[in-house]
Amino acid sequence: MTKADKQTKLDDAEKRARRAVIDTALAMSRSGLSPGRSGNVSCRWKGGMLITPTGMQYETLKPRDIVFVTGKGTLQGRSLRKPSSEWRFHLAAYRARADMNAVVHTHSLYATVLACAHKPIPAFHYMVAVAGGSDIPMVPYDTFGTEELAQHVAEGLAHRNACLMANHGQIAIGKDLAQALELAHEVEVLAQQYVNVLSIGEAHILPEEEMARVLERFKSYGQRAQDT
Repeated sequence: MTKADKQTKLDDAEKRARRAVIDTALAMSRSGLSPGRSGNVSCRWKGGMLITPTGMQYETLKPRDIVFVTGKGTLQGRSLRKPSSEWRFHLAAYRARADMNAVVHTHSLYATVLACAHKPIPAFHYMVAVAGGSDIPMVPYDTFGTEELAQHVAEGLAHRNACLMANHGQIAIGKDLAQALELAHEVEVLAQQYVNVLSIGEAHILPEEEMARVLERFKSYGQRAQDT
């Protein structure tokens, strides 16, 4: 294979990665997880990441609009677009979790309601374990786009695959874009269930020892066994 052939192959791979980011953003928006232009999506790429641009409607995005941000937080390539204003916490998530390759951030309704009420999601249902622990934590508020918020997100995702962001929304990570998006959906379903439980009374929380058993069983549950 010639050097030119290798370059063409790399270019094709990057086009596919950029298209996958767009497809995920469209799926996120069309499912109602993030209305309008809210939310953002990224995937790990060549020591940095490919991320949706700021302030653009997902339906209008082309592969060239997706922005490459290096691992040092600088822009590279020929993109004329600015990255999402939240690029810092995407990058922080990748630094905190070398095992994860995709980030989906949404302003989904019920997760955002809980985030604005400063209520993390406890083990009211065993499926809370889908985020990798016995709860879905909430990280403190800070101004969007800041390094301070990025540090909060990194700490929240250090031992979980999803967390709520106070007065903001939710963030989910995965080994790929499909997994991150699926988790974001599951977090929203759990958030809706928890809000409904709170509307009729106090939630009964499963004990830590039961959640430990659930987490152990999740390692071999269905297709999840392939990820271990």
